[in-house]
Amino acid sequence: MTLRDPDMNHVVGSHDILMVTLDTLRFDVAAELAGDGRIPNLARHLPDSGWERRHSPGSFTYAAHHAFFSGFLPTPDGPGPHPRLFAAAFGGSESTAADTFVFPEATLVDGLRSVGYRTACIGGVGFFNRETALGSVLPNLFDEAHWSRETGVTAPSSFENQVTIAEQIVDARVDDEPLLLFVNVAAIHQPNWFYVDGRSAIDGDDKASHAAALEYVDRHIERLFAAMTRRRDCFVIICSDHGTAYGDDGYTGHRTAHPTVWTVPYAHFFLEGTR
Repeated sequence: MTLRDPDMNHVVGSHDILMVTLDTLRFDVAAELAGDGRIPNLARHLPDSGWERRHSPGSFTYAAHHAFFSGFLPTPDGPGPHPRLFAAAFGGSESTAADTFVFPEATLVDGLRSVGYRTACIGGVGFFNRETALGSVLPNLFDEAHWSRETGVTAPSSFENQVTIAEQIVDARVDDEPLLLFVNVAAIHQPNWFYVDGRSAIDGDDKASHAAALEYVDRHIERLFAAMTRRRDCFVIICSDHGTAYGDDGYTGHRTAHPTVWTVPYAHFFLEGTR
């Protein structure tokens, strides 16, 4: 088993699993900050080459996460086929390999639940808020799901609040059942102007505030990692679901086929348990 191509049939059952989507994070911004030493806590877990450049299966949160939860994580940037970590059973799949954890259920969440995992979701953007039928689809996949205004896109302390919930989830476990924890980080999604000192809503968002939001997340990410290693070893998947444009070639936002949207940072790695 290697870090790049782990045997997920050995990981599943022996490790807790942490999935983190840094919602809307652009690859170019993530790579620049890692290279400049501006996200030291994340960077220490990345390979020497930094973030892996990948392509998202979706151009906005809802589409991308449906794919993620069926095993279609961002695809490596280069000719394939590329073996996947997880895969729903599907005849003729060219990306299912011997090291892939294959499940008969439609979603990874159900697949891990069927082998004994407790599944928990900490939402960020509106597709996880359970305030509407549409906003309930993704969180309803999990045994427990959390969202509030304090973890949403308009809260400057959203990620700190999410980490606090993660700590509570870990501490509330009364037995040694394995845990799948999914966190959708809202901080990088617009609005993010408030992460730059002296800015106001009138100034708006840009790549600089996007970068500042990632720096904010980095300052608190080790709390999340520490929580997830209290009981056992942990396998971490951290990536963006899609990027976003700030005037690139005239585009603004996402849900469009532009390189700033389709190209995302990705990493997976192991954390050693402290128990």
